[in-house]
Amino acid sequence: MKRVVVFLIALLLVVIVIQTQGQLTSTVSKKLVTNDKKNGKEVLVKLVGSKINDVSKAHFAKGFGKISEVTWRRTLYFDEATFKEGGHLITAYYDHNGKLVGTTSKVNFEDIPIIGQKNIRQMYRYAVIKQVIFFDDNIRNDTDMVMYNIQFDDANSFFVELMQGGKSFVVVVNTKGKVTFFKQL
Repeated sequence: MKRVVVFLIALLLVVIVIQTQGQLTSTVSKKLVTNDKKNGKEVLVKLVGSKINDVSKAHFAKGFGKISEVTWRRTLYFDEATFKEGGHLITAYYDHNGKLVGTTSKVNFEDIPIIGQKNIRQMYRYAVIKQVIFFDDNIRNDTDMVMYNIQFDDANSFFVELMQGGKSFVVVVNTKGKVTFFKQL
């Protein structure tokens, strides 16, 4: 009889431990799922290997048509296709699923909204403009973009490289002309 009681107590303890562990695992899983999405955005996934994803190439062909000279390269997070369109050099970025995140191209300072131009001229009066890159977001893909090794909430933006006092830095200008410091180079 004593053995049966000890066995039942041991069995009860095992069941309690298993249930508690299951609840902890469930909580951890929920936290992981929550952390895998940032405000509805997909978390960047590092690409493995050096081979360009065939899905990226297929989506490129579907989105941009038949372009004869395309240079592909794989970076930490994106498959990148660089090509010329309308005389402009464009780079298209594809995520781990082969979906277009967005494109970048060099543009002129005058392409920035006028209020953004004025704000830059006022805020960085003595700065020299080195280059302006326009990021055109693919609104159908929630994957964030990386520019200058910084992940950002991908929205159409102008990245303006400036030099002032011997220091180079980048400001970002949104499509409404708001200027924000982005990174010291």
